[in-house]
Amino acid sequence: MGTLYLVRHGQASFGAADYDQLSELGARQSRMLGDYWHQRGQRFDAVLTGTLKRHRQTFAGIAEGLGDLPTPTEMPGLNEYDSEALIRAIHPAPLEKPRDAEMVRSHFRLLRTALQAWMRGETAPQGMPSYAEFSAGVAQALAHVRERCAGQVLIVSSGGPISTAVAQVLGTPSDTAIELNLRIRNSAVTEFVFNPKRHTLLTFNTLPHLDLPELSPLVTSA
Repeated sequence: MGTLYLVRHGQASFGAADYDQLSELGARQSRMLGDYWHQRGQRFDAVLTGTLKRHRQTFAGIAEGLGDLPTPTEMPGLNEYDSEALIRAIHPAPLEKPRDAEMVRSHFRLLRTALQAWMRGETAPQGMPSYAEFSAGVAQALAHVRERCAGQVLIVSSGGPISTAVAQVLGTPSDTAIELNLRIRNSAVTEFVFNPKRHTLLTFNTLPHLDLPELSPLVTSA
């Protein structure tokens, strides 16, 4: 029996020209997770990541805090969907950059609708795979863990792949994956136990490294 830790990247640069870049806070969140694990003697036998910049930077932050880590295997199936392409498929007009909390909420309401349309096959966002192909990439990463890994395994990815993985393990509808996705916090940890036949959900969306009242300002979702 092994344990798989799925970590969402630290806070990226929401609203900036290049979202795929950890903010200063995102880098700090990642280092703090690594330090938390270091203090508890956590070690990993294998690491998988997506190929996005924020995945690599989050892994680097964890490694800085934790210390020695295996060289990661990069898997494109762990990459996030393109939220801008999703939204353009249902809302072609350019969106203003969010300036306040209400604009952020409006953005994520639009994203929820865009995800529903994509998952149902009602849209084909430019440059993106179908949802079936996206889901298959996540399933391939989970199969890799079951078939080729043992012990303690770390995945660094994004909210979309992680929520899809949870939905696959639980056998829930795609709409449930959306709700899970929109609730995963930056640098949050989700745990599966696994054997060669199956994964089983153990925890979801936890922040053990930020679980103190004085650290609550460091908890982010976007």
